[in-house]
Amino acid sequence: MNTISIEIQERVKMVLQAFINFNGNCREAVEFYAKTFGVEKQQMMTFGDMPNPDFPMDDDVKKRIVYTFLNIDGHNLMFSDTMPGMPFVAGNNISLTYGSTDKKRIEKLFNDLKAGGKVEMELQKTFWSESYGMVTDKFGIQWQLSLDDGKMQ
Repeated sequence: MNTISIEIQERVKMVLQAFINFNGNCREAVEFYAKTFGVEKQQMMTFGDMPNPDFPMDDDVKKRIVYTFLNIDGHNLMFSDTMPGMPFVAGNNISLTYGSTDKKRIEKLFNDLKAGGKVEMELQKTFWSESYGMVTDKFGIQWQLSLDDGKMQ
């Protein structure tokens, strides 16, 4: 391997994490897991905290958690309530998230994972990422891919 390849590899950051969805009881679940694992609760962002949401929200939806995480033994476990209208099936509410600073890698993985699968959300700019998308692969595993600007938890 030459020096240029080594420098490029050292600059690319990759994160693979689990993301658990709940049906309106995310806050309760996170408080339970924080107590159980003896870890500090992090800030919880609600749907009502989102900048410029593209859908109307009643007060119940505004209180739902859109994102939070717990750091358990050095690993982040992410949590959210389901989005309005999103189906929820207990037991099937875990997805894998892949974050990288390499945009071409995100695009390649997204395209490879969607082959024979189903695109839930095309890669697009969001308020937390320049390129984010969701896809369920041909094996039924849901993936969230996100370009990391260095601020991801």
